[in-house]
Amino acid sequence: MLRILFLLTQSLTDPSGLGRYWPLARQMTKLGYQVEIAALHPAWNTLCQRDFVRDGVRVSYVAQMHVRQEGNRRLYFNTPQLFFVTALATFALARAALHSRADVIHIAKAQPMNGFAGWLGARLRRRRLYLDRDDDEAASNRFGSEWQRSVVKWWEDRLPQAVRGVTVNTSYLRDRCLRLGVPASQICLVPNGFDPDRFRPPASHEIESVRARWSLTGRQVVLYLGSLNFANHPILLLLDAFEQVHRRIPSALLLLVGGGEGYDRVAQEIETRGLHDAAVMAGRMEPSAVASIYAASHLVVDPVFDDNVARARSPLKIVESLAMGVPVVTGDVGDRAAMLDNGRAGILVKPGSADALAEGIISVMSDRARYDWMAERARVVSEQFRWDRLVHEFVKVYAI
Repeated sequence: MLRILFLLTQSLTDPSGLGRYWPLARQMTKLGYQVEIAALHPAWNTLCQRDFVRDGVRVSYVAQMHVRQEGNRRLYFNTPQLFFVTALATFALARAALHSRADVIHIAKAQPMNGFAGWLGARLRRRRLYLDRDDDEAASNRFGSEWQRSVVKWWEDRLPQAVRGVTVNTSYLRDRCLRLGVPASQICLVPNGFDPDRFRPPASHEIESVRARWSLTGRQVVLYLGSLNFANHPILLLLDAFEQVHRRIPSALLLLVGGGEGYDRVAQEIETRGLHDAAVMAGRMEPSAVASIYAASHLVVDPVFDDNVARARSPLKIVESLAMGVPVVTGDVGDRAAMLDNGRAGILVKPGSADALAEGIISVMSDRARYDWMAERARVVSEQFRWDRLVHEFVKVYAI
């Protein structure tokens, strides 16, 4: 059976790491693959354990990530520091690729650090090279200057042409690879999924514990779970919409779970808008608590603009909500309609419109029969997004 090395530019606790690459690696080991992950970490200097084996997957944190994590806040390096950090990270990932005995190197995200490291390792050690694309990297990341964005875009467009096969998580990224000249036969579309071991119905006392901790009892909870990052998550759109929701449904409460560079600004916006009694910032949560957070919520909201950032994403919050039987309200852009069974497992609204987003939320919260029907449909639809099923589609790329 093949030995696979994934090269990540993030940690396994970051959204893509936790929601895509970790459960995928675990399921691959169950199929008999030997899987290694070489990754970066936002607090590498403070890590007590940098190398370990868990669930059959060998994990090595080899260097500092290009951002730093302190509590709920994500901090960025200045340009000289960033150059130094990325150079060390690229070297560390390249060393991992060169020293690994893997038959296959799979670049996880089309970024320069792991892209160059994977290309070098494959070239010098005659390994098969593959690429996974789960985002529009140049459009969705924060950059200190346009030349940095240009470098990332150049790599993002060149890497699909330099590998044996490409896995993507959206039809937008598949079509983009086709436009770059990648044959359709070399592309496997595998959306994001959920780990069935993590997303099981929690016990009633676990749900009540969450409700008590954040004073959710008796409130209709609208959950946003994700990065508080204004560069690619329209948090202000969500707050604009929720102001309208709160005026019409006073019992509504917005629960914000996550951290990021915009954490302090979101807190300030909540205070300025007079929503301090109607919004709770819970910060980052342990992965083990996420299922209970979903179960304690009435619905999940995924605010988006009609742009390439949204088109390129297969939102984890949507598939995880479906797994927990919680309806989703989101903009009708990219693959979201297909994910929500064309509006039968959630509400699709005009993207970028606070009014439309508010109306979508209110329509679900005001109609119990419709809510119950959508919740049941969500559980049915979620079955196609289980990682223990999606893994069979993913590994087909290695036959290329």
